[in-house]
Amino acid sequence: MFSRWSNSHHNKENDSLQQESKIVLTSWLIVAVMRKYNQIKEVRAAIGPLSGRSLKYCTDACLRRYLEARNWNADKSKKMLEETLKWRSAYKPEEIRWHEVAVEGETGKVYRASFHDRHGRTVLILRPGKQNTTSLDNQLRHLVYLIENAILNLPETQEQMAWLIDFTGWTLSTSVPIKSARDTINLLQNHYPERLAIAFLYNPPRIFEAFWKIVKYFMDAKTFQKVKFVYPKNTESVELMRSYFDEENLPTEFGGKAVLEYNHEEFSKQMNQDDIKSANLWGFDDKLQCIGNWHSGSDVAPEPVCLAPSARATPASDAWGLFSVIPPMMYGTCHRLYPPISSKEKHACEMPTRKLPNPNLTRKT
Repeated sequence: MFSRWSNSHHNKENDSLQQESKIVLTSWLIVAVMRKYNQIKEVRAAIGPLSGRSLKYCTDACLRRYLEARNWNADKSKKMLEETLKWRSAYKPEEIRWHEVAVEGETGKVYRASFHDRHGRTVLILRPGKQNTTSLDNQLRHLVYLIENAILNLPETQEQMAWLIDFTGWTLSTSVPIKSARDTINLLQNHYPERLAIAFLYNPPRIFEAFWKIVKYFMDAKTFQKVKFVYPKNTESVELMRSYFDEENLPTEFGGKAVLEYNHEEFSKQMNQDDIKSANLWGFDDKLQCIGNWHSGSDVAPEPVCLAPSARATPASDAWGLFSVIPPMMYGTCHRLYPPISSKEKHACEMPTRKLPNPNLTRKT
């Protein structure tokens, strides 16, 4: 009788402690969210009035990424954002069209994969051994186009992309110059902060180590930590990559089961359709004329525009603005505000793998 009462009393104490812990945790989360939301408002006020594409670009989610890239230092984030706005105004990445860079993609050296990773992220596949041109400016412009396209095709619950880099056929003669590698790294770090979630370098040759020793010094600590080397004979690195990708989707070049072949014509058709989506999104349909040698604007039926997080307006002017900070962190990015969580809770936060049709890839028979 006493034992039964003691167990019951003990269980009640545990329940009470759990309730108190939940209240404390909830209060902590509210304080953390409010603090970071106030920092977003601080940066927005500091950069001053915006209009046109700059206003569309600077959503709450965008400002949060710049703050996160600068460890939530408002002054540094403001300076970084202002540099990006100047760059976007001059470079106009949203105006690049596929027919302008299509020649760079003929070999499939960089393309957007038709599958997402386990977190729902867009995947870019890079194959530096397939380099087919010599103009560094055009190569960078091609990469910028595909980064913008990857962002355009992000699910509403994701803000980041994953890179898979295949080193088959890579040699020092086909490698990009150090300056080009530095420009690419600076582009990602300074103008697309917190857009790269992970980059897997699959089976790089030993000679790549000399190139890497130089390139890595251009990376900040956050970017460096996102780069992972994978070797087929290293079980730990293979398992790490497979924790991000469904083996059925992963191409055989990366140790997966999907036997895929890049089809430039099919991929071009998809990019032409995406050009129409981008034009609708940024509001310059009248500037979209002929979009390539495969289709004209009148030949391709535009798909419904799905606003990526970078371009989606958030109501920062009212109370709902607070909650605009929270949703992205509930899907695979809980670590930004939340303390460490259990594997079961983490699984609940993550997006399921999405199996999509392969418009740009065809299976070998």
